Amino acid sequence: MDWYQDHQYHEHQLHIGSHAIIRSHTTIYGGSTIGDYLQTGHYVDIREQSQLGSHVSVGNYTDIQGYVQIGNYVRFHSNDRVAQHSVVDDYVWIFPGVKLTNDPTPPSEELLGVHIHSYAILCANATILPGREVKSDCLVGAGAVVAHDVEPYTVVMGVPAKVVGDVRDIRNKVTGEPVYPWREHFDRAMPWEGIGYDAWVADMQKDCD
Repeated sequence: MDWYQDHQYHEHQLHIGSHAIIRSHTTIYGGSTIGDYLQTGHYVDIREQSQLGSHVSVGNYTDIQGYVQIGNYVRFHSNDRVAQHSVVDDYVWIFPGVKLTNDPTPPSEELLGVHIHSYAILCANATILPGREVKSDCLVGAGAVVAHDVEPYTVVMGVPAKVVGDVRDIRNKVTGEPVYPWREHFDRAMPWEGIGYDAWVADMQKDCD
């Protein structure tokens, strides 16, 4: 049963972890579970049956349509749209105006969510079509329309999106140094901040031994 379609009263508990910052005009529906350190901008909607991890940031005017799974340390910028049944793994960057879609033959009841894997980056105004996978460490260019799965470390651009390179070949335009995988060169607000990604991974592995 869709939780809000029978017009009857039901108790839908909402669980939000500690240290959340929830800004004005944010609406979070019951029936969702959200980890620690949630941060929202203004005019954010997070609908029912959303599962969000810890340290998730959801920017202004972003609409999460419910029945989604979102991992830890995910960054949504602003004006993003996340359709039902989307899966977004840990450490994903989603820049302004990105659309994750789910209906392959609109309007229909056959909804196919997208899957964005860890460390992927979706640049401004990218659209991911229903059922597609964007795999780890990919870079989807601004305005791209992704109609096919994107393999790890791939750079795709255009409409429809096509492979144009490997992220590991991209260099900083000022210094000429490599910039991807981004986790090896960027640490702000990440769990490896101040120690570096490799040292953080080593510590994690040590704790598991």
